[in-house]
Order: sequence, then structure tokens, then C-alpha cells
Amino acid sequence: MDASLEKIADPTLAEMGKNLKEAVKMLEDSQRRTEEENGKKLISGDIPGPLQGRIQNIGEQGHMALLGHSLGAYISTLDKEKLRKLTTRILSDTTLWLCRIFRYENGCAYFHEEEREGLAKICRLAIHSRYEDFVVDGFNVLYNKKPVIYLSAAARPGLGQYLCNQLGLPFPCLCRVPCNTVFGSQHQMDVAFLEKLIKDDIERGRLPLLLVANAGTAAVGHTDKIGRLKELCEQYGIWLHVEGVNLATLALGYVSSSVLAAAKCDSMTMTPGPWLGLPAVPAVTLYKHDDPALTLVAGLTSNKPTDKLRALPLWLSLQYLGLDGFVERIKHACQLSQRLQESLKKVNYIKILVEDELSSPVVVFRFFQELPGSDPVFKAVPVPNMTPSGVGRERHSCDALNRWLGEQLKQLVPASGLTVMDLEAEGTCLRFSPLMTAAGSTFVQEAWFLLLENGVYWRTETWAPEEDQRTSVLRLPEK
Repeated sequence: MDASLEKIADPTLAEMGKNLKEAVKMLEDSQRRTEEENGKKLISGDIPGPLQGRIQNIGEQGHMALLGHSLGAYISTLDKEKLRKLTTRILSDTTLWLCRIFRYENGCAYFHEEEREGLAKICRLAIHSRYEDFVVDGFNVLYNKKPVIYLSAAARPGLGQYLCNQLGLPFPCLCRVPCNTVFGSQHQMDVAFLEKLIKDDIERGRLPLLLVANAGTAAVGHTDKIGRLKELCEQYGIWLHVEGVNLATLALGYVSSSVLAAAKCDSMTMTPGPWLGLPAVPAVTLYKHDDPALTLVAGLTSNKPTDKLRALPLWLSLQYLGLDGFVERIKHACQLSQRLQESLKKVNYIKILVEDELSSPVVVFRFFQELPGSDPVFKAVPVPNMTPSGVGRERHSCDALNRWLGEQLKQLVPASGLTVMDLEAEGTCLRFSPLMTAAGSTFVQEAWFLLLENGVYWRTETWAPEEDQRTSVLRLPEK
């Protein structure tokens, strides 16, 4: 694998690879000289007003990804035969590397800018595969036997509507599968209920078409029982598509069994750009299908060489990072999450919502404290429209405190990517997902470790209206 990343047989690619390091060095030297001449601050007259203060240092790896777009424009000017050979090599190399890194044997790859676009193309492929007369009769065949796309209730908002808009399907073609409420995770698809829904749809003359499973839900990073879902999809002839941030862990030496099952799915969408901290790198959908005519009709493949150049920024980034660098970045983010989770477990009154997901790179937590209604903690956090009941008052107060806590942590560590979200069952929570927000950031690592290495310093006994909450509620560990 390392040899395939480093050795470039094509003369044009070899020449391009040879000059990449020099080009990046020139960019870095130019930026360094500018910073030194201007005291590390750009003169306001040098750039337009709206852009002042917005120039960021993206590092060598960021320059490498951005350089891919410039090189793509240059390569597109080559003669047709040379362009065809070059783009085919770039696409095949990138596809091969990604399939090997993420344990997806004999897969194909579709590169796209919009993250949801890959799933829309996969749905088109599933329709063409299951409806043999679709090319001739169009939507008449869908009307006679309506397709059904199954989505988890924990799926990211707007996904179902996007698919219907892209495919021209009515909303009744969507079926939302509830999550477990009695046993297991409340953010994990209920497999037994899903099978019941599939049987009901078949009895009504519908065609179960595709299931979207999660390897890391959008909210809390929980992984569905993908192994059981795969068996169910094989039984009823349903296409299984998997997405989610936990797919990144497929590149690691140890992978949980639930995520590892995703390597056997029909397709999966990944976002290596955020995972590796690389700007302007496309998302990629890996899929398995042996009919090139159908993949061409579905839009997953193209005869245009320029379309294949979408893979160039990622191809360059893989060349630059190498296999070890690629895996190390994902491993670093996962270790950061695990370290945070271990530190939070030492803090009183902190509830972690992803404790059953030991390998998840997402940490979701919230402050909670069951205290009598007259406790001064509630007087210290005024909440408008607070319900009179003790339970409601405690819930609203804790939600307000967690929102405040999130804002304080974001001020302490601005680059952490910490987000505050509201969950129906748990209330206001804080989510830390370094793979999506802080990949490769040494500063984030050091700042979080400083904050949580010895545990967050809570002082609930001093909460009172006359005291400053910012100094009495949360403090950095004292040296």
C-alpha cells in the first residue's frame, strides 16, 4: 500500500508529483515573508473590506488539496488522449486506495461536492436495478408498484425531503423507522419494527427499495445494528446504504463489529475532507455494482474526463499524507474523543450519552443534578417561561445551564468545534466530534487536555444569585 502511494509510473504524474513539494514550499515561504514584513498582520488596504481578517493559515496539507483544483484546470487543457489516460489513472488510483483503506473490497467510487448527492445517485441506481422497464416506461412503473426508501428516525434532518426532490418521488415513498425505546440505544434503528414495516409494504403491493443506515447518527454518533440490517436487506432484496462519521474508524487496526459490518454493505458515503482537516476535498460514495450501463445511466460514472478530475484534490492529499499519515489523523481524533470521555467520567454530575459506543469518535454529554426545587442552583440560572412543576423547573434549569456551559467551553477553546444541541429525550447536550470539526489540530488537543485532564472543576455548593457564575461554576484545573 505504501509503495502504491509513493510510486507513480505515469511520466506526467511523476513529473507533477516531483514538483508538488516545491510548489507547496514556495507558497509557504511567500506566506511567511508576508507575515514577517507586515508583523504577521495583513495591511487593510491590501485586500477588499469584506475579506479583511478572513485569511486563514491552512497549512501544507491544505495547500495540497487546494492545489488540486488549480492542477485540474491545467490538466483539462491537455490533448484528449493524454487527458483520458491521466484522468483514468487518477480516478482508478484514488478508488483503489480508498477501498483498501476502508476495507471495501472490489468497490467503485463516485466523487461529489454535495454530501447527499452520492446517496441520490445510489437511489437512482437502485431504481434502475429493480425496475427493468424504468428506462422505457419511466415513472409509470413506479406508479404501479411504489418504491419505498427507509430512513431512521435519527437520520439527519432534511435527508428524506432532499431525496424525494432529487428523484421526483412523492413523500409517501419515504418510511421513517423508529428507534429503540425500551431496549438498546434510543438513537438506534429498531430492527424488529423495520421488518414489520417491510412486510406491511410488501402486502400493500409496494417495493422495498433502499435502506439508509447510520454508522454514527447525526446527533449522538450511535451506530445501527448494521450486521442484522444487512441480513434483513439480503432477505428482502433491499439495497443497504450506510453513512456516518464512524465509518472513518474502518481505517484503523481495531474496528468495532457493528462498524465493521458496514464494509459489506452495498454502498456507503464518506467525507474524508473534514476527517483529515482538508479544505475543498470532495465527499466519496463507495458502491458495488457490476453493470456499467446502469451506473452510467444513474450518473455514478461518466465518460467525460473532466468529471474524473473531481478525485484530483483527494489524490494529491493521499500522495502527500501517505497511508500512515492518513490513518494517524483519524486515530488522533478518536483518541482525543476517548480521552475526553475518560476525563468526563471523573466529573460528578456529568452524564455521557455515548458510553455504549466505546469506539465512537463522538462524545455527547450534559450536566445534570437532581436537587430539591428550592435549591439555590435554580435561582442562580434564571429561565424565562419556566414551568411551575418541580420536574419541569429542574429540566429547564439544567437545559439553560448546559447552554451556558457550551458557550463558555467554546470561548475557552474556540477551535474545538463543540456544538450545543437539543435532544427530545435528554434535553440540551454538548457534542464534541473532532473528526468533523478539529481533525489534526494540535491546539485543540492541548487545550482540551488542559481543561479536562484533571476533570472540570465544579463548585455547585457556591451557586447563589449574588455570585458570579462564570467564576464559581466552571474553572480550569488549578496547577
